[in-house]
Amino acid sequence: MQYKHIFFDLDHTLWDANANSAEALKELFHKHKLQDKGISSFNEFVSKYNEINQEFWDNYAKGHISKQTLRYKRFLLTLQHFNIKNYDLSYSLSEDYIALAPTKSGLQPHTLEILRYLAAKYTLHIITNGFEDAQYSKLKSSGIDGYFRHIITAEKAGSKKPAEGIFEYSIKLAKTNVQESIMIGDNLEVDILGARSAGIDQVYYNINNLAHTEMISFEIRSLIELKEIL
Repeated sequence: MQYKHIFFDLDHTLWDANANSAEALKELFHKHKLQDKGISSFNEFVSKYNEINQEFWDNYAKGHISKQTLRYKRFLLTLQHFNIKNYDLSYSLSEDYIALAPTKSGLQPHTLEILRYLAAKYTLHIITNGFEDAQYSKLKSSGIDGYFRHIITAEKAGSKKPAEGIFEYSIKLAKTNVQESIMIGDNLEVDILGARSAGIDQVYYNINNLAHTEMISFEIRSLIELKEIL
């Protein structure tokens, strides 16, 4: 292969966002005694939060909402779903979650093994829509920060995936070109189609085996399969 630079997404691709978020939310569920406030089941709480949170992230990627709206309104709407109209509580949950979640260290299966394998052959980078302060914390907490030359955030690039701008910024920062680069991510629209539109080859980490008809460079179900490609 002609590749020299590998660009990874972070959340859900390397850092296990679902498990880490659930762990943080469980701590906050008990800390703020949400069961006493009318939310009888933690599973119901996390399910509704995840649904709302995903919608907010989708809108953030499209430029429809701001960082502050995403960070604070997702908890407000989650509480309102359970008929809890308490702005102070939602603000406290938001602040606590922002501080706590990035300290969690869970990684997707085979992350460390594949990073060690690839780092010996390629220059590795991160391209993420996640917020800069949180992403650096996640990388450090999970012990993988040392594998990457550049951590490219949407805030730093002034552009969010799937827009071509963030990929063009990343290629320029890495002092490479699209022919020598490949993008690995779990989100078909944001990571894979975004990279494709910028002329970069892609590896779709389709961990949930979602059906699609898009023409992409490579597709895997497990990170360990990268050894067959790279």
